[in-house]
Amino acid sequence: MTQRFDAIIVGAGQAGPALAGRLTAAGRKVAVVERHLFGGTCVNTGCTPTKTMVASAQAAHLARRGEDFGFSAGNVAVDLARVKARKDGVVSNSRRGIEGWLGGMDGCTVFRGHARFTSPTTISVGEQLLEAPQIFLNVGGRAAFPPMPGLDKVEVLTNTGILGLDVLPRHLVVVGGSYIGLEFGQMFRRFGCEVTIVEKGSRLIGREDEDVSKAVEGILLNEGIKLRLDAECIHFAPHPDGIAVGVDCTSGEREVIGSHVLLAVGRRPNTDDLGLEAAGVAVDPRGYIIVDDQLRTNVPGIWALGDCNGRGAFTHTAYNDFEIVAANLLDDDPRRVSDRTECYALYIDPPLGRVGMSEKAVRASGRKALIGMRPMTRVSRAIEKGDTQGFIKILVDAKTQQFLGASILGVGGDEVVHGILDLIYAKAPASVLQRSVPIHPNVSELLPTVVGELKPLE
Repeated sequence: MTQRFDAIIVGAGQAGPALAGRLTAAGRKVAVVERHLFGGTCVNTGCTPTKTMVASAQAAHLARRGEDFGFSAGNVAVDLARVKARKDGVVSNSRRGIEGWLGGMDGCTVFRGHARFTSPTTISVGEQLLEAPQIFLNVGGRAAFPPMPGLDKVEVLTNTGILGLDVLPRHLVVVGGSYIGLEFGQMFRRFGCEVTIVEKGSRLIGREDEDVSKAVEGILLNEGIKLRLDAECIHFAPHPDGIAVGVDCTSGEREVIGSHVLLAVGRRPNTDDLGLEAAGVAVDPRGYIIVDDQLRTNVPGIWALGDCNGRGAFTHTAYNDFEIVAANLLDDDPRRVSDRTECYALYIDPPLGRVGMSEKAVRASGRKALIGMRPMTRVSRAIEKGDTQGFIKILVDAKTQQFLGASILGVGGDEVVHGILDLIYAKAPASVLQRSVPIHPNVSELLPTVVGELKPLE
């Protein structure tokens, strides 16, 4: 027997529950299908658990630096089982909140199981068949396993598996020098592990400007993390002491022996087992569902939101996908994906906040621009906190005087950068920020000064 609904939402990540709330409030009968854990990547294996553990790592790091602040904490030893228990508690509370919200939502029926298309308007969940004129896919993504020699002969960790550890690794080898790898690398170094980061490229976080990459490398090296860059021909093999990671670098040993290996070399969408071919939904060569500027697929009545559409890989972009869909369907408000400005953070400590265009992207655009920079060594708040690593960099269009982007690496950088983001959305000229009067002492109070020192980007 087919059960009929006004809408079916597949996946209870960041976009799904919020969309269910809006649709049911509008009088729609909604089915939500979730095959695993409510809350998606963010709540279960992404933002919530990792930032909880980052906080534990930062506390341990500061305790070890007690002498710098006038006290002694003695020998600081991390009990990973207790760190894990704290993380698990935060995650379970968040997950239960989402599950309870959906379970008590009037007009919403929750189905647990694996959803597969049987036609453009019908989905099977086990023995049950659901039908609706509107279907929204919010199925997220998972760690990618690219073909690498020997990978099938060893057991490696992903961002999910490493969260389950309750005993500290002796030596964690992180393969991948981007956001996930760097956050876990610094975290476990601060927990007391030996850490080596292996990166195929010539520098870490290759999408960032070179000065950002170099500054991040310095932060990690200062904490005793070993870096192996230009690591071509990465391969794996079992070893009596764990796992041998073979690298062909321009310098250093050709093999790194780790007790544990974290593979952090990218993500892939959870679209390969949805039966998309039965609905005729088009995907790109990497498996991401192709959507237009309003997140509609090529099949009328089917939308894709969140990580599975390749239009963003963050919790905030997934939630904004919900806002775009809801605005277009329910509010007669034609919002578009292309209206949003790229923004994200790298949660090492100190963090990197990024909005808009990088310096490299501005140069590639050929436009005339202005640039302002200030090292954190000249920021009072950073000096007072005992962490002067990093810098502030702001880019402004020379003609319009509107902000193009910013990179803020340093104390509070992940929060401070939102001041620039807000002004980008407001299309406000740089003079607005320059004439503002921020609170002292804060990192944000330096932004007007940086703007006042803008120079042509040459």
